[in-house]
Amino acid sequence: MEDICIFQRVEKKYLLDTAQRAALMSLVRSQLVPDKYGKSTIQSLYLDTPDHRIIRNSLDAKAYKEKLRLRSYGTPGPEDRVFLELKKKYKGVVYKRRVSMSLCQAETYFRTGQAPLDSQIMREIDYAMDFYARPQPAMLIAYDREAWYALSEPGFRLTFDGAARYRDYNLSLSAGSAGTLLLPEGQVIMELKAAGAMPLWMAEALDTLRIRPASFSKYGSAYEQTLRKESKILSIQGGNRYVSNF
Repeated sequence: MEDICIFQRVEKKYLLDTAQRAALMSLVRSQLVPDKYGKSTIQSLYLDTPDHRIIRNSLDAKAYKEKLRLRSYGTPGPEDRVFLELKKKYKGVVYKRRVSMSLCQAETYFRTGQAPLDSQIMREIDYAMDFYARPQPAMLIAYDREAWYALSEPGFRLTFDGAARYRDYNLSLSAGSAGTLLLPEGQVIMELKAAGAMPLWMAEALDTLRIRPASFSKYGSAYEQTLRKESKILSIQGGNRYVSNF
C-alpha cells in the first residue's frame, strides 16, 4: 500500500445510496481510473482513553479534531505491515502522520510504550500518545473500499466505503473485520480527497444530482451507537446510570 508518511489535503464525505452512486459514476467514470490496488478491506483500530476522551473531544470540537489509530489493509498476521497514524483535522484540512511497522511491533508498543523505531513522525505520534496517557485499543472499524484517481489530476482521489462495520471487543487487527453494520445495507460513504480545489467536472456532477456533503465520523458513529445500546440495556435493567458521561 501507500508508503507516503505525510498527508495534507481537503477531504469531504457524502452518504450515498445505490442509485445515487450509480448515477454519479455514470457522469464521472470517464474521468477516473481505478486505484492500482483495486478493492480492499481496510481495518482501523482506534486508540482512546478509558473515558473515551479522544472521540468525545472530536465530536464536540468545531474546528480541530484528532485521532490515533492503527490501520491495516486486509487481516494482518504478526509480521505483516500495519500503519500507526496520527490524524488531525483543522478547519476542513486533514493532516496525517503515519509510520509503518509489523503488527507485533505495534502491539508491543501499546503494551510497553517503547517505540519500535526512531523518526520525526514516530516522535510526533509518541508525544500524542503521552499527552493522552498512553491510550489503548477502543474500537475497530472496518469497511470494503473501492478507490479511484482522476486521469487529469492525480492528486484528486475518490473512494467508496461499503459495509462499514464496528466492534468494541476482540480488539486486534489479527481478529478479522467482522462487526455490526454502521449504516443501512446498500449505503456507502463516499470521500473526495484533494490537495487543492475539487475538479470542476466533479463539482458539476454533484450539483446536477443534488448530492451534498455529510458530516460523518465512522468512529464517532460507532461510539454513539455503543452508548445507545448501553442506555437501552440499563433501561431494561431499571438502572439509573447517566451514560452520556461514559
